[in-house]
Amino acid sequence: MKTRAICLSLLASLALYAQRADVVVYGGTASGAAAAVAAARTGASVVLVEPGGHIGGMLSGGLGRTDMDRQEHLIGGIAREFFERAGRHYGQPVAWTFEPSVAERILNELLKEAGVTVHLGQQIAEHGAVDKRDSRILRFRTTQGAVFEADVFIDASYEGDLMRAAGVSYTVGREARAKYDESYAGRQDFLPGNHQARVPISPNGEDGRLAPYVVDESTLVNLGEADGKFQSYCFRLCLTSDPANRLPLPRPEGYDPKRYALAANYLKALGDSAQIGDFLGISLMPNSKTDINASRISTNVVGGSWEYPEASYARRREIWNEHLRWAQGLVYYLANEPNVPEHIRKEMNRWGLARDEFPGNGHWPHQLYIREGRRMLGEYVLTQHDLQSHRRKYDSIGMAGYNIDIREVQWVARTVYRFPNMAKELLMEGYVSVPVDPWEIPYRALLPRQHEASNLLVSSCISASTIAYASFRMEPQYMIAGHAAGTAAALAVKAKLPVHHLPMPELQRRLSEQKQLIGEAGR
Repeated sequence: MKTRAICLSLLASLALYAQRADVVVYGGTASGAAAAVAAARTGASVVLVEPGGHIGGMLSGGLGRTDMDRQEHLIGGIAREFFERAGRHYGQPVAWTFEPSVAERILNELLKEAGVTVHLGQQIAEHGAVDKRDSRILRFRTTQGAVFEADVFIDASYEGDLMRAAGVSYTVGREARAKYDESYAGRQDFLPGNHQARVPISPNGEDGRLAPYVVDESTLVNLGEADGKFQSYCFRLCLTSDPANRLPLPRPEGYDPKRYALAANYLKALGDSAQIGDFLGISLMPNSKTDINASRISTNVVGGSWEYPEASYARRREIWNEHLRWAQGLVYYLANEPNVPEHIRKEMNRWGLARDEFPGNGHWPHQLYIREGRRMLGEYVLTQHDLQSHRRKYDSIGMAGYNIDIREVQWVARTVYRFPNMAKELLMEGYVSVPVDPWEIPYRALLPRQHEASNLLVSSCISASTIAYASFRMEPQYMIAGHAAGTAAALAVKAKLPVHHLPMPELQRRLSEQKQLIGEAGR
């Protein structure tokens, strides 16, 4: 009897860790949630696998100010449904700003209503994760011992780890201008204006050496050349000014004010003109909360992200923690250090951690803002031309239209002449912000090359150059691509077709019925 009980227990354990569905989505980002819901609503059985402990990615990780500038009218389908549900929560028709906990609750409700099975804390194995037969993925394994099998897979992760494990071609970092004939590609000039410091500042720490993360101009490639680097990461901080919900900003473990030498240099150079906005971009959220984005010397760890896409899981965790410690230390620095002007300290101390946000992570966000990582090299590579001169696509599955938005790539110590001597000055390199007209997202940009993977769709790390990706990489567009990927996956399962052979009129008809906006750009 005891032996039989043990066998039943083992069988139950195996059933838990060997999951099969029509569609398996890897990555519980907002794109992954949209993909899973769309596939389930189209009639597929769906499993959503998330490496971390939360659904929503950046939507539930602190990015409460939606990147919908100039594209509100392009957002339809499940993405629009999410924002309308957020609106109902706040008594509005639609809400473009919302609290992280509200976003996570809405996404979990959508998944539950659609009948999606969700597995949290399951990270795809670092080595030997995927079994394939010819170009078809059969299954993948996780580091926790689970196995997931499906007819069609979707990689909706920010990192593209399933895509890589499946042997799909990809790239990392910015290309040269000559690669795709893109005028904004490659290493940028030191242009004045937004995101440069308002006054000249020193790039050195107290020891006279370059501060952490600062590179010397002698190490740079020529203008327009490729260097494999990409824009910085940060944490989007959700703080509150409500005394009833506010917890004090704690002194971080291992805090050292010397790490913020650039902030000290900036404060000294600004003098009485220093403002909190020189360091933090504070957007107000409902219920006296914030979405804090980067500014100049800010929560961005400029140059600290370049290893992340190709790093081991252990190294990624180190980079992740380094970004979080940097953000924690910066807000503590601004609130407490005596060299910070009193008006900034007073303003900073209005804010504290929100007691009702991120309770499982010390009230700090649980998602690193991975603005760019791996990018697939698939059936069609989007470039700057697809945003400006070739905006219409016969296989459009959704609309985009956010500007080409690349945050600072690196801090550079540049030699300048200041009468009567030569000196080093800190400059920011890499920032690009260029408006574009609405453009259509082609289905082919979600497809790997067919001989590499014939039953995989990629909805976050899509096939695009750095420049094109910089316009695509916003959460509404991730959701739009996820919605299309999920619907396509379910239709491919029903028709028993490779995802590459799906009839486009049928997919577009289904998406239009689901209120996805796929109309021709500019019409």
